[in-house]
Amino acid sequence: MSRVGLVLVSHSAKLAEGVAELAAEMAPEVTVIPAGGLAEGGLGTDYDAVVAAVQRADSGSGVVLLYDLGSAQMTAELATESLADPNAAVVADAPLVEGAIAAAVAAQGGGDKTAVVYAAASAGSAPDLAEAGRTPAEETAELTLRNDVGLHARPAALLARTLADVDAEVRVRLGDAEVDARSVLGLMSLGARQGDTIHLDARGAQAAEAIRRATELVAGNFGE
Repeated sequence: MSRVGLVLVSHSAKLAEGVAELAAEMAPEVTVIPAGGLAEGGLGTDYDAVVAAVQRADSGSGVVLLYDLGSAQMTAELATESLADPNAAVVADAPLVEGAIAAAVAAQGGGDKTAVVYAAASAGSAPDLAEAGRTPAEETAELTLRNDVGLHARPAALLARTLADVDAEVRVRLGDAEVDARSVLGLMSLGARQGDTIHLDARGAQAAEAIRRATELVAGNFGE
């Protein structure tokens, strides 16, 4: 199955490589290519390196580029415009770290370029449902984590991927903290450990399906 690839454009080679490593851990079947720093070393962006990275990342479903600072955005946009098919790649306006992880999870789940860009752009701006007049959840569940590491990186990524294509809004709560179930970093920020009980609220056309999938995943200890 061909998946959308990712290119991370940064002024720092180490930053791009580190974020790429983290994103690849969350989405092992997605091609994530870092394009950071200058060819001779040092800080900056390299147009040729970005073009080459886009070509490497494209397996047929297109490429989404993320960047760290303004001039990196310009380099990324110039690189996409120079492609034989400029529509094959798109630059996402999103936070680099959170956006890359959210985009990788969306791509792993089979999302197209539009879905991957949306996931990246939404990563840093979760809505305040309480202020928006949240309606009662259609389905809820309380799940106790029995796996060794709780909602650490891999289990968080598995949960986010499992719910990626479900037509429902799903929130996960632990204590007073509540996050979007599709946000890997949000799930990790809960600090849920083995023995903790998390509360899930789901609403939407497939709320019951979302709860079913999450319940099965937790019951199976995330495959550990």
